Amino acid sequence: GAGGWSPLVSNKNQWLQIDLGERTEITAIATQGGYGSSDWVTSYLLMFSDSGQNWKQYRQEESIWAFSGNTNADSVVHYKLQHSIKARFLRFVPLNWNPNGRIGMRIEVYGCTYRSEVVGFDGKSCLIYTFSQKLMSALKDVISLKFKTMQSDGILLHREGQNGDNITLELIKGKLYLHINLGGTKIHPANAQINISLGSLLDDQHWHSVLIEYFNNQVNFTVDKHTHHFHAKGEFSYLDLDYELSFGGIPEPRKSGTLSHRNFNGCFENIYYNGVNIIDLARRR
Repeated sequence: GAGGWSPLVSNKNQWLQIDLGERTEITAIATQGGYGSSDWVTSYLLMFSDSGQNWKQYRQEESIWAFSGNTNADSVVHYKLQHSIKARFLRFVPLNWNPNGRIGMRIEVYGCTYRSEVVGFDGKSCLIYTFSQKLMSALKDVISLKFKTMQSDGILLHREGQNGDNITLELIKGKLYLHINLGGTKIHPANAQINISLGSLLDDQHWHSVLIEYFNNQVNFTVDKHTHHFHAKGEFSYLDLDYELSFGGIPEPRKSGTLSHRNFNGCFENIYYNGVNIIDLARRR
């Protein structure tokens, strides 16, 4: 199409910001130069935000990704994103452009509205999921969620049983810690407590994903695509836990030995426990 974006001054302090109107899952982008001109961008950065104030740079292969742009005004350069972006706002930041012209861009963004269940916590509350009946201790447990916060400490989830078994996911100084206490390990009590940490600076008000998978004493703990695999010691193949699971805090004083008992202050998104959408379930009750 005609036109496009071309700022009055071409320097590295310019950017084009797009408000998509609502949170959107962006899967691909495409660029052209300014229509009928010698203005095009040869490389650029992509940034995204939910609020329009707190920005994150698109990364690929663990580093900030600079996109190769255009070599003329008319050809379309299309990129399918390796990792989709979920955001309302986008920023295209030109790094280099045609030396015989100016910054010029026409942009298309591909994706769809991102549907999610979000719940906020004020640091004084928690969400409790209680099973309809006390089930047999599951051989496999899968918990997944996303969170964002500006607080460096807080309990994300907690569950425990009568015999001392418990599992706690806790943010401590911006790092995420998974505590697993296997009460069935009676012979070597020093090995009964397992503490694994992943991530850093997770209190940056951006969404971070968490996945915990427990199967036959094997645990996969994943935070933002970084996974720690380990074997949970104990003379049994499952955790003996009660039928209550709390998110955002511990509902009453326990003997879990976690390092902090500050309730979570921030937001959770799409909490799933063994396929059950916890937030949706809570809203429908």
